[in-house]
Amino acid sequence: MDYMLDAYVGYDIGSVAEPDDIPRTDDTVWILGKQYRAIEDLDQIRRDVQSRLWCTYRRGFVPIGGSQHTSDKGWGCMLRCGQMVLAQALLQLHLGRDWEWTAESRDETYLRIVNRFEDNKAAPFSLHQIALTGESSEEKRVGEWFGPNTVAQVLKKLVKFDDWCSVVVHVALDSTLATDEVVELCEDKSDAGTSWKPLLLIIPLRLGLSEINPIYVAGLKKCF
Repeated sequence: MDYMLDAYVGYDIGSVAEPDDIPRTDDTVWILGKQYRAIEDLDQIRRDVQSRLWCTYRRGFVPIGGSQHTSDKGWGCMLRCGQMVLAQALLQLHLGRDWEWTAESRDETYLRIVNRFEDNKAAPFSLHQIALTGESSEEKRVGEWFGPNTVAQVLKKLVKFDDWCSVVVHVALDSTLATDEVVELCEDKSDAGTSWKPLLLIIPLRLGLSEINPIYVAGLKKCF
């Protein structure tokens, strides 16, 4: 992690030296459905990666609820993963897959998305809201590690309170997708007719012990 952080924040844009943040390889690189050649497309890969929201451990924020927790180091990994999954869904929905961040970016929509993940209770998808919702609805104390299903269930609840995000979260339990349930969730019926709310489908599933079993790789690629 320290090496990754150094590579991310330590690169001097004005330097004439060739950065080594991306491995040199002839293999094809896939990032969220977009295909690159690592040797030929280094700059495009960097721009793509920099355009994703990175939610990681923080310290020094306002204590969560009545707890004394001012850092999520050691217990917030899955909560942060959940934030990044939802953040990517919102970026793709509201800005499109080809949108790219730059240091001069002042896009109002982008800032509205980022603000939703600030580390304070007022932000709808903050660490505070996720932890407190987990405590009230999933019996997880603040500071207790969340599993994938727990954070998915919490996000499913939280998106209902933010009309602007305009997305429905569905969690497929036991790796089973009931399409009639999804249709019922996503159809928004009114006097003007029926519209469809975008869906973020989460399937909590372990695809290997310490690493992904290769037999699942082809299937995962087809998801994009």
